[in-house]
Amino acid sequence: MKNPLIAERLKYYRKKCHLSVKNVAQTLSTNDVPVAPKTVYGWESGHTQPDADTLMRLCDLYHIDDVLEAFGYRHEDTPPHLSLNRYEKEIIRQFRRHPEMHQAVHRMLYMEESDVPEYPDEAYYF
Repeated sequence: MKNPLIAERLKYYRKKCHLSVKNVAQTLSTNDVPVAPKTVYGWESGHTQPDADTLMRLCDLYHIDDVLEAFGYRHEDTPPHLSLNRYEKEIIRQFRRHPEMHQAVHRMLYMEESDVPEYPDEAYYF
């Protein structure tokens, strides 16, 4: 099912980033996603839509932090504290990549508290 907002938002964010259609096509093509400018025009006109992987690459290129919100999938009643910015997402990614550091991070976060909760096991996070 096509999302009519995708075309509108892709064009909006491309222009917001001061990129031409040719710039977008070249950038995607250098990242192993061969794309012609004609394809980008097709996405922005709504004739076609990028696949999920390409859409995520476009979001990265356009600095879109909240994909759900950007393309109208997040309801307005979603609490703002549930959305993460790019920096917070990167911290979580790094935390997950380094399980050997979990206990140290836990200790650091609770340094000033007198009643430090017991360090939770891996299942607590995932």
